[in-house]
Amino acid sequence: MSLHPERDKQGFLINLSDWDNAIANQIALEENIKLTKAHWEIIYILRDFYQEYTLSPAMRILVKTVKQQLGDEKGNSIYLLSLFPNSPAKIASKIAGLPKPTNCL
Repeated sequence: MSLHPERDKQGFLINLSDWDNAIANQIALEENIKLTKAHWEIIYILRDFYQEYTLSPAMRILVKTVKQQLGDEKGNSIYLLSLFPNSPAKIASKIAGLPKPTNCL
């Protein structure tokens, strides 16, 4: 698998099947994020959500989903912003190899 898969002008993967942990780490570094266990928890929640619903969740749905799976301590926008600054739903989806959430600029 290439570490240079095809991506759109915002850096999202064109072919979702190109994603793997190395690609996730590469995209995270481009976003100035060093992935930790906490980041991977969110990434895998996003990937599971996408597999079930074939869409990337917007911020409110992401917060709700994380809260359901990891509890109140992690299921809030402040926690997600601490992991994925500026736009958690968009940046986490990009790192997770998923399409951009529909309502993210």
